Amino acid sequence: MKTAPDMRPKRVSESVTEQIQIIMPGDTNGYGRLFGGRLAEWIDVVAAVAARRHSGREVTTVSIDNLHFKEPAYNNDTIVLIGRVTYAGRTSIEVRVDTYAESLGGERKMINTAYVVMVALDENEKPASVPVLLLENDEQKAEWAAAEKRHELIKRRRLENY
Repeated sequence: MKTAPDMRPKRVSESVTEQIQIIMPGDTNGYGRLFGGRLAEWIDVVAAVAARRHSGREVTTVSIDNLHFKEPAYNNDTIVLIGRVTYAGRTSIEVRVDTYAESLGGERKMINTAYVVMVALDENEKPASVPVLLLENDEQKAEWAAAEKRHELIKRRRLENY
């Protein structure tokens, strides 16, 4: 028997999700660089876990709004992906996923930032309400404000395409 989702307001820290990967030969192109599609797959998983932690529900990806490759990553690099909720609407959740290449000495170099929009689903796979996101500092408030702008842009794009 499923329990009802916890609808109390949630902190950003409650959704933080970290995943570690080592780039293997099957993850790379002919130059030994990480395939962008493989990184997008890892980002999608991290975003889904963060959104599930926030909503207490199953989620589905609506869009990867921004996927910005800053640096390449290579075969045998350690990759660290860190996701956190930046915005929660009525049924949608935006998750920022930062990706780093980590040296053997533990130094991290940012290689990618992505914003993923997920929608929470009820037991009938219909959009479901999500908890309010508690913003506790100026950085979180700035992320929220930027997310609101991205959210409006996504809605406009959707209307233009139909």
